[in-house]
Amino acid sequence: MKKCKGGVCAAQGFKAAGVHAGIRKNKTKADLALIVSDTICSAAGVFTTNKVKGAPLKVDAKHLVNGKAQAIICNSGIANTCCPNGEETAEEICNIVANATKLKAEDILVNSTGVIGMALVLEPFHTGVPEACRLLATEGSTDAALAIMTTDTTPKEFSYEFTAGGKTCRIGAIGKGSGMIHPNMATMLIFITTDAAISPAMLQKALSEDIPGTFNQISVDGDTSTNDTVLILANGMAGNTEITAEGSDYDEFAAALNAITRRMSRAIAADGEGATKLLECTVKNADTLLNARAISKSVICSSLFKAAMFGADANWGRALCAIGYTQGDFSIDGVSVVLKSKAGEVLVCENAAYHEYSEDEAAKILAEDEIDIIIDMHDGSFEATAWGCDLTYDYVKINGDYRT
Repeated sequence: MKKCKGGVCAAQGFKAAGVHAGIRKNKTKADLALIVSDTICSAAGVFTTNKVKGAPLKVDAKHLVNGKAQAIICNSGIANTCCPNGEETAEEICNIVANATKLKAEDILVNSTGVIGMALVLEPFHTGVPEACRLLATEGSTDAALAIMTTDTTPKEFSYEFTAGGKTCRIGAIGKGSGMIHPNMATMLIFITTDAAISPAMLQKALSEDIPGTFNQISVDGDTSTNDTVLILANGMAGNTEITAEGSDYDEFAAALNAITRRMSRAIAADGEGATKLLECTVKNADTLLNARAISKSVICSSLFKAAMFGADANWGRALCAIGYTQGDFSIDGVSVVLKSKAGEVLVCENAAYHEYSEDEAAKILAEDEIDIIIDMHDGSFEATAWGCDLTYDYVKINGDYRT
């Protein structure tokens, strides 16, 4: 497996585009993305656990019943959540795309992100969708990635090449997510494409099994969104024998998917609203996988710890406190904490107690823009990672006037 270029267009048979349709007030910002496969795809998805769900998620769930899809449409600016006639609007968007692409409306997956409660009008789609169809290209991944951004500061797109059944396959993704990030899942839209041949059932299995250790391990601010969606399309154009069961080919596919989702998880956490530092917390030698995941996420969710990281303050007690209030049955007696960056590393806690260290050295380590928090439970053999960011003044500024 190796990195390659192309994002959602890296895989054979996929084209993408991004345009300004007029949904957002900012006329220089693209706000409508379209991804289309040359052929019908196996399709799978995972959606928010929030009880309040955006209308597009309900429509996509219906469209995915047969495990097939061929296109993804997404707007930014308005979430189409808690709006009158939201589902009818989402269905009509699919009809508009179907008319422009000559595809079936039920083979189109619709997505929206932005402000909750505002009505999403259809006029921009009537003009924007045909324009997006006209601009569909194998070089269109970045344009699509830009079009789905809200408070993101940078587009997020990744792709990999791998082998399955003796054939070269590719997998790529674009994503958005910066605030309201606390999966299960986050205000995250992730669209993944692959030319590998894999059945809908195995595609859903791979996605569902991957997410607990990747996207569900991100937190920026503790708020779970209403529109979180991860979709994956597999068109089979790589020509490998269809993956219909577990085995070496399935393992290769799952590994490539995991490479995409881990990179996307890091990118979303690093681009948290107002963030200046990416925090990666790895818990080692825990007694269970569930405890390892819960502990790592508890630490990167701690507002006090996040604020300490912003101030380059090695306040390890805040990490230990977060470990201690994590739900689960485990021992904290052997806990050690190491803070690490490209500037070095420092052991700040051993056997759940203070370990002598240099505050000046720790401050230099924590001044970097990527910080590793390594927690050794000394209580088993399980490991998990979670991703977050520091808590800054700018987070409050961004969310103080998000709508206005």
